[in-house]
Amino acid sequence: MRITYFTDTDTALIEFADAAVAETKEVSEDIYLDLDGHGNLVGMTVEHAREKANTSEVSFLRMEKVVA
Repeated sequence: MRITYFTDTDTALIEFADAAVAETKEVSEDIYLDLDGHGNLVGMTVEHAREKANTSEVSFLRMEKVVA
């Protein structure tokens, strides 16, 4: 996963997979989902990210699978 933040446009691009985008769906006025040809999530764009997604602070946590 890769997150790119464009300060000049206040846009966050979150890429989940390195696949070709076949379709972009508008979730709301400022949020878009990119899907591959099978409908799998490839990426997400958040415009006005500081307001809509609180990008003033970003952290990453990797959760390991818990075996019971």
